[in-house]
Amino acid sequence: MKQCVIWMALICGTVGMAQETYSHWVARAEARLELEEESSQKEALLYYQKAFTQFPDSIAVEDVYEGVILAASLQEKDLAFSYLNQLLGDKKDGNGFPGWRNITHQDAIEECKNLLDDPRWQVVVKAATKQKEQVELALKREEEAFFQTKLQVLYAPENGKEVYEQLKNELVFLPKAQRDYSLSFQLNDSTKTSYFIHLPKNYNPTKSYPLLFFLHGAVRYSSLLDFQTAELNLGGWNRYYTKYADQHDVILVFPRANKQYNWMTSDEGFFMIPTILKRIKSAINIDDDKVFLAGHSNGATGVFSYLMKNATPFAGFYGFNTHPKVFTGGTFVANIKNRNFINFSTDQDYYYPPNANDDFTALMNQIKADYKEVRYAGFPHWFPEFDESEPAYQILFADLMQRKRETFPSSLTWEFDDEANGSMDWLQDIKLDTLAPKANWQSSSNFKITKWLEYGEDDDDTLKEVVVDEDAFDFPRASGKIVAEYKNNVYRIKTSRIKSFALAISPEMIDVKKKVKVYVNDQLYYNSKVTYDGVFTLKNFVKNKDRKRLWINLIPIELK
Repeated sequence: MKQCVIWMALICGTVGMAQETYSHWVARAEARLELEEESSQKEALLYYQKAFTQFPDSIAVEDVYEGVILAASLQEKDLAFSYLNQLLGDKKDGNGFPGWRNITHQDAIEECKNLLDDPRWQVVVKAATKQKEQVELALKREEEAFFQTKLQVLYAPENGKEVYEQLKNELVFLPKAQRDYSLSFQLNDSTKTSYFIHLPKNYNPTKSYPLLFFLHGAVRYSSLLDFQTAELNLGGWNRYYTKYADQHDVILVFPRANKQYNWMTSDEGFFMIPTILKRIKSAINIDDDKVFLAGHSNGATGVFSYLMKNATPFAGFYGFNTHPKVFTGGTFVANIKNRNFINFSTDQDYYYPPNANDDFTALMNQIKADYKEVRYAGFPHWFPEFDESEPAYQILFADLMQRKRETFPSSLTWEFDDEANGSMDWLQDIKLDTLAPKANWQSSSNFKITKWLEYGEDDDDTLKEVVVDEDAFDFPRASGKIVAEYKNNVYRIKTSRIKSFALAISPEMIDVKKKVKVYVNDQLYYNSKVTYDGVFTLKNFVKNKDRKRLWINLIPIELK
């Protein structure tokens, strides 16, 4: 499906910015917090209070905790402790929130620093710690059960072809006792978060399944969580992910990020999704060619960032209300040609304006990318909250079910400015030479954004168009680019600002009985047979857990 824009005028007037919903007040609060001013913080706290008061049945844990942070910052201590007690379960109906994880997390010390000298703080922490200990014991047992597998074969690495065949066909997976698991993820020696997995109803360990990550938004205001629940992930805004994943036997995964460790604003957390995927693949049977990413808002921008920076493990990319830009480096849009992207946008979105989406779609048409924008008229940034968003999920899952990763694509293009992102499919370990002159065929694409939508200062929910003058993408560092193709044991590659790279080889790409030739910038760099290396194959499998794409050897190329 090539580039097109589908305009869908679903509901106008009755579903607009003037309609008050829980999400409307939360989104207003988040928009005010973007300004990072005390007056804006006061307004944001007021909007949270309106959300909690008017829609008590919709209250989310993270929003209550954000209320705690704001109240503490503004020295509204009684209000802050009221919200803290609500997190611990102090509600009139007796049904509390699992908010102990916010209170016991190390970030709380800084986020609630104005409350630390109040005697009530230690009472709250003690109660939260007790709840945490009880839950962690049960979680530990469940996690151990989740990662249990059959005893694996001992390989003879000296026989590389046998290692390759065994890894390709080995099944080590066991049945699972439950459908939902909250699993821990260690970010570093002292910091951890979690990810939540929802399995198909009749999960069969002998069958491989598609897997879909959902990346949440508002990463600047989110907290890392030691534990997640089905209620947090499977309902509300995510209800249609759950509905259609269950219909199509798709595994859902919900990782948890924060301001420091995330998929959009910080490279510190960018490793999260590929590493979580590798862990999951060690425990349940995943179809390596059907791993997908979806997200909303900051999460959709994160999905786009993986497409631009580390697309290798993934087959398809989907974003709701996306800001299509890499915030940690250059945005090299031609990288999309290795995969695809479907963007579900709305025309009343403060996060990214319709006119910019128009220009981005035109750019995608120009480079002939597999890109589609589906626009919904009359809806705000929090589009997934509305029942009218269901058709978007039908489009997403229809695409997901028919799409698969091309295991061994015959051509690749890759541009990057950070060697941490210097691999794409069978192009591996690419090193930059940014002091070299740029080839005349290497150029960056960009466009100007001249209009943006912003909320006014009053409560009438009017989006106002403001004049801006900014580039769609930033290019803070020099980049290098490589374009490669192979056919009949011959690789032809051209490079710009590249010092070295390696070609990962599969027997499904070449005839191992014949020599392989590698031409780089029209010069012959390699002309020899490639043999099976069992040690390398094992090591690479441990690194990636990808049974569909097993490499038997590398051809290293050092440019002259």
